Amino acid sequence: MSAPLYELPEELRIDTAIARRITGEFIRGQLRQAGFERVVLGLSGGVDSALVAYLVTEAIGAEHLLCVLLPYASSSAASRSDAEEVVRRLGCASRLVTITAMVDAYFGAGAGEGALGADGPEATALRRGNFMARMRMAVLYDLSVVWGGLVAGTGNKTESLIGYTTLYGDNACAFNPIGDLYKSQVRQVAEAVGVPETIIVKAPSADLWPGQTDESEVGFSYADVDRLLYWMIDQRRSEEELAAKGFAPAFIERVARMVAGAEYKRQVPPIAKIGPRTAGLDYLYPRRRPGSARRSG
Repeated sequence: MSAPLYELPEELRIDTAIARRITGEFIRGQLRQAGFERVVLGLSGGVDSALVAYLVTEAIGAEHLLCVLLPYASSSAASRSDAEEVVRRLGCASRLVTITAMVDAYFGAGAGEGALGADGPEATALRRGNFMARMRMAVLYDLSVVWGGLVAGTGNKTESLIGYTTLYGDNACAFNPIGDLYKSQVRQVAEAVGVPETIIVKAPSADLWPGQTDESEVGFSYADVDRLLYWMIDQRRSEEELAAKGFAPAFIERVARMVAGAEYKRQVPPIAKIGPRTAGLDYLYPRRRPGSARRSG
């Protein structure tokens, strides 16, 4: 028996065939409700976006998918080559849009002191990284008009719960097939659908600056936090029960704070209720095809 490609806590193991059926029906259903036949997604070279590309292809066919590669000057060459390999294997359409000039123009590289984001003590790697994520999403939504498709999200459940995502950046999308899969489960499904092994096993990275990895930035492994989140969120266990399972109190407290602090990222912006029926509050309906009629009431 060969060694596993990645660490998968036993309680997070899922039936990948069922997961694939659910996501396939979800993708087709979202497109049908919105009146679209095509999908656009940003392909980074990581396992999350690669899995979504495979799931979309499985659901509607590669001819209906546009994968967009959006590197910055500091993005790793390996990320681009991994993304290109996914495109090659799937046979889908692709576009390469380098965002270096767009980002540098804002932050003032070669633009003089008048640039809005002129470099200074405030232009941190985090600030630049967030701006890159939002620039990538702006490009994806523009290309979605050209391609005539919906933008698919590629963020996983772990990132959403702990807030490791950029508001209106990588978490902006029309629908998300893998938003209820923990990172460990993403790898499991990715292996089942045939995502290249090199992508599954490499250290997860947002590729926002050279050498950056997710786990080094947050300070814990995905396997550890996935297991804690499963018991904390899905199974609703108390701090005492979590500690009895072997989780360190400091780890429990830190992750609980991260989950609570990221609540605003998981919700639509609050609206001051003034009228009798408020969009998003008490005026709520399923999505429907553009132009379709609905009875009042």
